Amino acid sequence: MIIKSLENIKGTEDETSSDNWTSRRFLLKKDGVGFSMNDTLIKAGTDNFFWYKNHIEAVYCIEGDGEIENIATGEVHQIQAGTMYILDQYDKHRLRARTEMRMVCVFNPPLVGRETHTKEGYYPLLTE
Repeated sequence: MIIKSLENIKGTEDETSSDNWTSRRFLLKKDGVGFSMNDTLIKAGTDNFFWYKNHIEAVYCIEGDGEIENIATGEVHQIQAGTMYILDQYDKHRLRARTEMRMVCVFNPPLVGRETHTKEGYYPLLTE
């Protein structure tokens, strides 16, 4: 059994951030469960480009509201507390936060914890 608390992750190497977001990494590859899970805050008023070309990401919004745009199709979907989306086609996308958004993000394959976004918006595929 694995038990972790947000308070024990804040301010450690398992919390990473940029100007637009903060990610608290609850589960990583080292935990051995086959996926990773983050608690992520997206700052209000930000426009974020992401492309996880090496990972499938499922996202569940638990606070705030904004929108996600599929770059390939131009489709825009509203995101609010209670909405889930999955980037099952390694979708390039923009996430625009109208208010601060809190998201639970699950990645497969799991993150190792040192990943940062490249200038193209994706995480490199790290194995160790």
